[in-house]
Amino acid sequence: MQIILERLWHNTTDCIAVKFKYDPSIIHQLKTLEGALWSNTHKAWLFIYSQQKVNEICKLLNSGNSIIFSNDLKAIERPKNDKGHRPINTLANLNEDAQQKVKAFENWMQSKRYSDSTISTYTDALKTFLRFYASKTIAEINNNDLINFNNEYILKNKFSASFQNQVVNAIKLFFRTIELKSMEPELVHRPKREHMLPNVLSKEEIKLILNAHNNIKHKTMLSLVYSCGLRRSELLNLKLKDIDSKRGLIIVRQAKGKKDRVVPLSNKILQLLRDYFIACKPTEWLFEGQQGNCKYDERSLASVLKQAIEKSKINKPVTLHWLRHSYATHLLENGTDLRYIQEILGHSRSTTTEIYTHVSTKGIQNVVSPFDTL
Repeated sequence: MQIILERLWHNTTDCIAVKFKYDPSIIHQLKTLEGALWSNTHKAWLFIYSQQKVNEICKLLNSGNSIIFSNDLKAIERPKNDKGHRPINTLANLNEDAQQKVKAFENWMQSKRYSDSTISTYTDALKTFLRFYASKTIAEINNNDLINFNNEYILKNKFSASFQNQVVNAIKLFFRTIELKSMEPELVHRPKREHMLPNVLSKEEIKLILNAHNNIKHKTMLSLVYSCGLRRSELLNLKLKDIDSKRGLIIVRQAKGKKDRVVPLSNKILQLLRDYFIACKPTEWLFEGQQGNCKYDERSLASVLKQAIEKSKINKPVTLHWLRHSYATHLLENGTDLRYIQEILGHSRSTTTEIYTHVSTKGIQNVVSPFDTL
C-alpha cells in the first residue's frame, strides 16, 4: 500500500496529513495514535505536526507499506492572518492531571454511547481549551475563562460558528459531568444561529445527474440517494438485508441520532437495484468496495458525484446532500404532507423539515408580480 505524508495547514494548525487508498486496517492503526482526526477538506487523516509524530506514523505503518513524503516536511508558509494568535500546535501540553480528566470525560461519553464522531469532536475541543489554560488548574477555570477563550482563540483564529458551538457544548458537558460544577448558560457567548436555506436542484438537473453515468453501480448509488433522501453515511452503511423488496421499503439502521427508520422504495428504483444486483453481485454491503469485503469508500462516492456533475455540465457546487434536499423539496411540491417527509428524512423535530417550505416553488409560482400588471 502506498501511503503519502504531506505537511499542510488546516484551520491555522500546522499538520501532517496521511493519505492512502481506503483500507480499514490502516484506518484502525491510525486511530490508535493520539490526536488522529479525519479531514473532509483534505480527504486525509491529520495529526498536529511534530517530528516525533512523523516518526510514530512511519514506525506504525512501515511494515508492508511504501511511505512517500510529498514534500520535505520542512517549515511551510503559514496562511496570512491579519491578527496574531496562537495556533494549537504552539499551546502548552496537557499536564498529567488534565490528561486523566480528559480520559475520564472520554470514558463517560463512551459509557453513555455517544457516537464516535461526537466523542472525538468533544475530546479534541476540550484538549484545546485546557491547553490554552495550561497555566491554571482545572478547578480555577470559570465562565470568564470560557468567554476569553472564545474571543482570544476561536474568533481570532476565525473558526466557524458551528465549531464555536461544539467547543461550548463540550466544555459545559465536561464541567457538569466530571468537575460537577456548572457554567452559567446565560454568560456563555454563543454565535447567532445562521439561517441558511437548503440548496435545491430542479428535476431536470437531477435527471441529468442520475443519467450521467453508464456504470450501473454509480448510477444506482446516486439514484438511491435522491429517490430515498438518504445521507451519505446511510447509503454506504446499507446491507442487502436492509432492502425489503416485498414491502417496498428500505430499513435505515442506526442513522443520525442512533435511530432506525424505514423509507419507501419506488418500483423504478427497485428495478434498478435488481439490475445492479445481477451485474455486481454484492455479498454483504449493498455497495461494496473494490476489495469486495468492505463497504464503498466515501471518497470514491464523492468522486462519482463529481464526475456526474462534470458530465451534466451543471455549473453549481453540488454535493450529495443537495440530492437529499432536492428529494424533500420535490416531495413537498408534489403535495406530500410535511409529517411524512419528516419521518422519511429522519428529522427529530418538525421545525427542521419546515425549512423546505421556504425553497418550495409551490404557491410562490402562483404569485403575480405587480410589475406584470403595469
